[in-house]
Amino acid sequence: MSTPFTADAVEAIKRHMNDDHAGDSLLIVRALGGRPAATTAVTSDVDAEAIEFTIDGGERVRVPWGATLTERAQVRKAVVTLYRRACAELGVAPRGEH
Repeated sequence: MSTPFTADAVEAIKRHMNDDHAGDSLLIVRALGGRPAATTAVTSDVDAEAIEFTIDGGERVRVPWGATLTERAQVRKAVVTLYRRACAELGVAPRGEH
């Protein structure tokens, strides 16, 4: 796991995802992480290749971005892409702007 992100950036991304997008994380894990029965998903890591979630209190699930990220500014767009893909796969209408 390589990362172009500083430790502070990773912590800020995790905090934002866990505080503001917990439901989005769960949708991503269910649809793209292969865990349709998951009941919780906490963002536990972020690197150039994937976002990682701890689900249901223990198991770690990595969901690839689909492309290697090289800067922090790409994370938002990558997460929104995963979220929209997850919504489409689950048949859930995505929210408006992120």
